[in-house]
Amino acid sequence: MTEEKEISLSSYTEVLLAALSEIKKRSRPDDLSAIHVSQTVSFFALVYEKVRNAVEFREDHLVLRAAIERILRRRFSLNPQGKGEAENLLRELLWARYFDNGYFGGDDIARVQEIIDKYIFLKKKIIPGRETSLQRFFNDFLIDLLTCQIEEFLKSESSQRKSILTYFIYQVLRKKIKIEGLKEEEKDVYFLVSLEKIYRRSDRAYLRHHIFIDFYQPLYSYSFEELEKITPKLPEIFKKIEKLINNPYVESINKFTKKQLPPFLILFEMIKNKPNEIRKILRDRSKLWSEVDETCRLKYQQIGKRITNLGIKSFIYILLTKMIFALILEFPLSQYFYNEINYQSIAINTLFPPLLMVAILAFFRVPGEENTKKIYQRIVEIIDRDSSFETKIAFVPRKSTPKKPTLIFGFTIFYSLTFIVTLFLIYEILTFLKFNLISQAIFIFFVSVVTFFSFRVSQISKELTLSEKDSILTPIIDFFFMPILSLGKFFSAEIAKLNFLIFILDFLIEAPFKMVFEVIEEWISYVKRRKEEII
Repeated sequence: MTEEKEISLSSYTEVLLAALSEIKKRSRPDDLSAIHVSQTVSFFALVYEKVRNAVEFREDHLVLRAAIERILRRRFSLNPQGKGEAENLLRELLWARYFDNGYFGGDDIARVQEIIDKYIFLKKKIIPGRETSLQRFFNDFLIDLLTCQIEEFLKSESSQRKSILTYFIYQVLRKKIKIEGLKEEEKDVYFLVSLEKIYRRSDRAYLRHHIFIDFYQPLYSYSFEELEKITPKLPEIFKKIEKLINNPYVESINKFTKKQLPPFLILFEMIKNKPNEIRKILRDRSKLWSEVDETCRLKYQQIGKRITNLGIKSFIYILLTKMIFALILEFPLSQYFYNEINYQSIAINTLFPPLLMVAILAFFRVPGEENTKKIYQRIVEIIDRDSSFETKIAFVPRKSTPKKPTLIFGFTIFYSLTFIVTLFLIYEILTFLKFNLISQAIFIFFVSVVTFFSFRVSQISKELTLSEKDSILTPIIDFFFMPILSLGKFFSAEIAKLNFLIFILDFLIEAPFKMVFEVIEEWISYVKRRKEEII
């Protein structure tokens, strides 16, 4: 290796590689203590779980925690003390094949039960005697901590790995941010929250959990005597964490965080793919370029598959939770108010949304070689011992200059005009096609929701783009699409609260369904024991 090609690794990089190499693999339980479930029951539970997850749109890495929460909420409604629920929870996770059969053992049951017992203890101490809104807030906060802690215990390797990678990004970038009027400690906390949102893509439950354990130990690591002492402080701690999550500085830093992530994502992928060779690769410029180029091309190729899969998943979610009900309503309402059914409008409302989604997603652009070169150069700056990259200020929020009232008024009028123009054009086209007002409202609802979800999915194509340029047509496209996107975001947020399928599945189907599974499981186990006795 020549002197020109050699890279001297920074202390942060050395610590990162050492920490990742020390992650211990989870040991499998012995055959005697391992929990096994019936594969027959597991098949039907898996089918149910696929259907249940289809009616609630979540990213894949958030599905398991949501399943744990759903199972425990149902179990606690029947058994508020939570005694013996750890084994029931683990069995249900095995039924749904979130983990391989035999993955859990007696030690896992004991540890998860301990976490549940401490949650019940805290719930009894914190919630009684408070006003309803606070009771709901503290209960949700506690169950978020509970479910996150259980998932991270069950998937300890991936949890440790993600924490180490997050801390590495934090250490490399935190000095590049300066916010006037804020202390370093405050700014660092906001940056940590931003990393949780942007890098780890945490939902509110994981935001609460990770911010809590950034400053305190996980609650399960406290003894009951220590919990007794910390309990009076927890309500104020929970409120402060909620304020941190919603702080406007976090949203401002998010833009910076997004732009910095591509080289870290490629670097982490290389470390994951070649853990034994990574030190040599990172020190040799030619090897590093070769590996970066290969990794980037592979990731670019995977982007297309991810967009297609998420597009299909999004449309199934919209179809099951929104379109079917809207289309069902269109028949009786049109008949009642207009004494007719326009089959043409129903056909368009049925076929146009999926075609629109396909059209929007077809326009995503995969980054090219120029982007790969920029990522390579940035990775060199990140891992090199030279600290100039880490200390060079890259983000200083500008002070918001006071706007003239007339200018603000003008912008408000113009923005409102975009809604009027866009909706008027849609109205005119649909009127020409002889849509009645009900069919028009359903069309606008479908188009806005599908456009919003398509836009969210298409943003995946930008997660590896280090810098991008807007098209000449971008302002024109924004003029017509911003109203639709805004409506789509509103409908998605508000209608999600009225997801009737979730209510039906969770409260009317899941509980009796899982009880039947338990009976079948016990019967199969009983028959198996009898068979062994005979033999």
